[in-house]
Amino acid sequence: MAVAREAEPSASRGGVDTATRVFSVRDLKTAESEQPEASAEPEEGEEPAGTEDGDEATASETAEDATEAEGTEAPEGGTDADDAGDTEEPAEATEHTEAAEAENSGTAAGTGSTEAASGSASESTPRAASKPAPKWASDTDEQAAEDAEADTGADEPDRSPVDQPTAVFKAPRPKPAVDQPTTMLKLGGATKPKPDKDEDEDEAAPKDAPKPGRPAEPEAPAERTSKFVALKPLDEPRPPKQADVTALVPQVGPERTTQQPLPPRPPLDLLAELTNTPPPPPTPLRTLGRRLKIWTPLVILLLVAFAIAQAVRPLPATALALTAEDSYTFEGGKTQLPWPSEGQGWMDADGVGTVGSFGKQTPVAIGSVAKTMTAYIILKDHPMKAGEEGPEIEVDATAEKEGGYDVSGDESTLNTVKAGDRLTEKQALSAVLIPSANNIARLLARWDAGTEAAFVKKMNATAKELGMTDTTYTDPSGLKETTVSTAEDQVKLGRAFVKVPALVSISSAASWTDPSGKYWNNYNTLPYYIGAIGIKTGSTTAAGGNLLFASRKKVNGQTVTLVGAVLGQHKPKILETVNAVSKTALLAAQDALTSAKILKKGDVVGYVDDQLGGRTPVVITKDVSAVGWAGMTVKLSFTADDVPHTAKAGTQVGTLTVGDGTSSAVKVPVALQSDLTEPGFSDKLTRIG
Repeated sequence: MAVAREAEPSASRGGVDTATRVFSVRDLKTAESEQPEASAEPEEGEEPAGTEDGDEATASETAEDATEAEGTEAPEGGTDADDAGDTEEPAEATEHTEAAEAENSGTAAGTGSTEAASGSASESTPRAASKPAPKWASDTDEQAAEDAEADTGADEPDRSPVDQPTAVFKAPRPKPAVDQPTTMLKLGGATKPKPDKDEDEDEAAPKDAPKPGRPAEPEAPAERTSKFVALKPLDEPRPPKQADVTALVPQVGPERTTQQPLPPRPPLDLLAELTNTPPPPPTPLRTLGRRLKIWTPLVILLLVAFAIAQAVRPLPATALALTAEDSYTFEGGKTQLPWPSEGQGWMDADGVGTVGSFGKQTPVAIGSVAKTMTAYIILKDHPMKAGEEGPEIEVDATAEKEGGYDVSGDESTLNTVKAGDRLTEKQALSAVLIPSANNIARLLARWDAGTEAAFVKKMNATAKELGMTDTTYTDPSGLKETTVSTAEDQVKLGRAFVKVPALVSISSAASWTDPSGKYWNNYNTLPYYIGAIGIKTGSTTAAGGNLLFASRKKVNGQTVTLVGAVLGQHKPKILETVNAVSKTALLAAQDALTSAKILKKGDVVGYVDDQLGGRTPVVITKDVSAVGWAGMTVKLSFTADDVPHTAKAGTQVGTLTVGDGTSSAVKVPVALQSDLTEPGFSDKLTRIG
């Protein structure tokens, strides 16, 4: 206790152990040593310090007041050098503290204490320039002042006069007595600095700046330092610093923790929880029942949707299927036609099939047989009926000139025409097919296509349409040896030719008289001898004798057209030879033709398939007779019409074709034997495709 009250001389505090410096009571000597000097000349209205509680109280209060004085706020422009003073020069800091305490004591004594404090400071040992209060003290000066006013205001009013020039130091008010045994535990009245005060303001102030309200003391030579230059404006606002200590928020209510959401519970468990009825213990039977309750409605719903979809789906297209034999073979051995020993030949029964052929079908020169294609294209481009004359064609100078080639060029021509004459289409075609006039064939080509070359392109295009794959045309008349074909290809052309009545009416004539009155025999003698209907002869030295012919024969009420071709006959006279061999083959084919009843009216030949398992039988509506020859096999096939999903018995649903399937084949209608109905609901429901 005595040690706490006593103050050591200033000289004894020169060497302080910095490691234990914090445990010492800071600058308590100042108040005691300078109290007599401050109270030596008391001013009017001043209360002497330390008269209320005795020496012990005075020492304690003086220590606390000195501590608070160190923490007073420095005036603007001052320098906060407490860190440097405490750490590097503890003795100088102590002297500064003593000077501050003396000034505070003088301030409390009255208005005139300023002079006394100045005199006391001048009489004492020289000290360094006044230093501002440390940072940790300046932060709490306003709070200390408020606490002091609160303490004094509660007991008695403050009647002490205040010296305005020194009011900035805010001299502390007397506080209640401090328990002496615990005074030594206070570390020089240190207070914890507040974090919200900016340290840079205190550090920015120069250490030796004079305090406002008092004259600047002379600078000690030993403590002279370099002049402080601020790097930033001292009045620049700085953002407030965040508090170093996190404020403790009091807990209200029980402690709450964050929990993870629970997985969704089964619907039955939730229902049981809502109804306060616990679910029954799980058993295999109950689990099965639960699953049945959940899945049964879904399955039923799916079945209903499936049934509706199956019922409204469009029905598949019906099909006509053949149950009868798809072919019929005539009795007897295979028919052999009497063909010549050279060249090549082919013969078809139009709509039935091929009667026979011989020789290798390679392209050869065909001569004037090429005029068959010329006549066919002219009638195709300029149609006319049988017996009609058709449009007129003017004979040009070229046709007149070429008419004389019958002598100079060894060609067959119409040598009676003159430039400016007019020929009808029928007359021009007659001149081409009967006397085989080359000059009129070229005239028709120019009349139809403009040029002979353009017409030749038409000839080759038409040959391609008819399937004549081994035929090439290079001129309208066939005089050139480069116009080549085969017997098979020419039969294809002949079958198309005989379907044009106007052409058949011209080619079947045995002779023709031109406009000048000249009579011309047909080079094809078959119309004259056996009633053939054409078609065209052709002969050159390179090609030999060639003939494309056709005839008709009625067999068991059915007319059959035979079309044949013989090429490459070189025996003299070549035209007579080809006519003779062609006649022999044609007569043999006619004799071989026969008819057989292969189906009779009412026979079931097939059914209508609704594609869902339903089949409705179909029958033929009349007897079916096939024309052929011994050993020949004819084909039977169905051609379906637009078959509905429902129809009455007797409704025609298709056609039964006997033969090669061409337009000339035998065709018999087929009809339903019974009513055709839509598939039932069960059939629709079970359909897969």
